[in-house]
Amino acid sequence: MSWKNIVGHDHQLRVLKTALGADRLAHAYLFAGPEGSGKETVAFELAKILNCRNSHDLPGEGSCGVCESCRQADRLMHPNIEYLFPIEAALLEPSDPSKKENKKVTEVKERYEALIEEKLRNPFFTPAMERSMGILTEQVLILQQKAALAPRDGGKKVFIISQAERLHPTAANKLLKLLEEPPAHVVFVLVSSRPESVLPTIRSRCQTLSFARPKPAEIEAWIARRAPQLDESERRFIVSLSRGNLASALELIEAETGDGAAPAVVGIRNKAIDYLRNILVPAKFHEAIGACEELSKSSSRTEQLIFLDALLLFFQDVTRRAIDTDFPELNNPDIADSTNRFVKAFPNRDLYRASTVIEEAMRAINRNASVLLVMAAMTADLRGILQGK
Repeated sequence: MSWKNIVGHDHQLRVLKTALGADRLAHAYLFAGPEGSGKETVAFELAKILNCRNSHDLPGEGSCGVCESCRQADRLMHPNIEYLFPIEAALLEPSDPSKKENKKVTEVKERYEALIEEKLRNPFFTPAMERSMGILTEQVLILQQKAALAPRDGGKKVFIISQAERLHPTAANKLLKLLEEPPAHVVFVLVSSRPESVLPTIRSRCQTLSFARPKPAEIEAWIARRAPQLDESERRFIVSLSRGNLASALELIEAETGDGAAPAVVGIRNKAIDYLRNILVPAKFHEAIGACEELSKSSSRTEQLIFLDALLLFFQDVTRRAIDTDFPELNNPDIADSTNRFVKAFPNRDLYRASTVIEEAMRAINRNASVLLVMAAMTADLRGILQGK
C-alpha cells in the first residue's frame, strides 16, 4: 500500500509527507479517530516508508510495495516493525520445548493466529483477544528490549500500538519511561479510538493526528477502484451500510463480489424490502413470519444484522423523501420508486418508533437472544406501527 491507496485523510498525509521530506518526523505519534477510519493503515504505511528500500526514488508516493522490506511488512513479519494489541497472558508464558503443549495454550495460540490472519485479509480490522486484560506489561517489557537493538538494514524501528487506551496501567507507565528517553532509531505510533482514555502523560509526549471517517464520496471511489464490477447503486448501498467504517465496507465488498457462498448484501436488502411489503399486506403477513423463520435458521448473525440494517436505511430514505420529494442522496437509489410509493401510502407513520424497534432487535440479537422470537416480536410491532396503532 502506498500513499495513493490510503482512503481519505489528505490533511494527515500532508503532515506526514512534510515531516518526512524535512526529516523532522516526531519520535511518537498518537493517531486518534473512530473505529474503522483507516488510521492504522496510515501507521503501517509510515512504517513501510521508513524501511522501504526504494521509497527515496519517489518520496511523495510512499512505499514501493515490491521490495523485500515492503513484502515483509505486508505479511506482518518485518523485523523492524512491531505491532501490539490486547492479547491473553497465556500467550506470553514461557514454553518448554521438551514438553507437549497443553490444550489451553494451543487454543490461545490458535485464537491469536486467527486474528493475525484476519488482519492480513482486512487491513482495517482491529484485532483484540476477547479474554485479554488489555495490552500487558510483559508486552511493553519485550518492546523495551527490542528498542535497545539497532534496526536492520539501516531503517527505523516502528512500534505500532493498537488500542492504546487499553494499555494496562503498569504497562502504560513502562511505556512512558520509554517515551521520555526514546532511542533515536525508534518511532512510536499509538492508535486509539478513545484517545481521552490514554494516560495524559503519554498523550503529552506524542504528536496527535486526528482522523475522521472518510467521506462517502472517498469510500465510493475506493470501492470503484477495488471492485469495478459493482454498479453505482451497489456501491452507494455499501457506503451507506458501512456508515464510514472501512473494515465493514471491505467485508461488504467481499460479500457482494464473492463466489456466491454467502448472499450478496444487495440480495439481503431486497429480501428485507420484500419482508416489509409482506408486513403491510394482511393476506401476506404469514409470509413475513416465514421470512423470520428462514432468517433465524439459514443466515449468519452478520446476515441477520445486514437484513435489519437495510430496513433502517430504507426508513431513512423514506424520511428524507417525505421532507424533500427530490432528495438526491438516497441510500437505495435503485429502488427510489419503492421509497416514493411508501411515502405516499404511509404519509404519517411513526418511522422513528419503527426504527427504534429494529435497533432494539439488533441489540437483542447481538446479546444472543433467540433470533426467531426477536424477529417475530419485531414483526408484530412493526405491523402495528405501520398500521397507525
